Amino acid sequence: MPRTRLLYSLEFRQQMVELVKAGRTPEELSREFEPTAQTIHNWVEQTDLDGGVRSDGLTTSELRELRRENKRLRGEREVLKKPRPGSLRSPTRCPRSVRVREGQPGRVQRTDDV
Repeated sequence: MPRTRLLYSLEFRQQMVELVKAGRTPEELSREFEPTAQTIHNWVEQTDLDGGVRSDGLTTSELRELRRENKRLRGEREVLKKPRPGSLRSPTRCPRSVRVREGQPGRVQRTDDV
């Protein structure tokens, strides 16, 4: 069963980041407030990426754009999975036996001769 995500307000996240930058550790803040230390650490890291302090990851706008593109591509893939209107659901099959009539070489006797 997937965990439910608690959404924290942008102001709360900014306050946590400011407290970390002021010298408090994410572990201290996690004991005092609800989010885990890893969550607070992730917020600080993302703020640094967005502010240009770090360059070893994607900014929030880049992540948002990639998520949007992934959603569009998933939708396109789902459309391609669906059968086309007017097409048969099962693939067209050739008859198992094909009649071959012997005749004079190079000459077709009737149009249904193969």
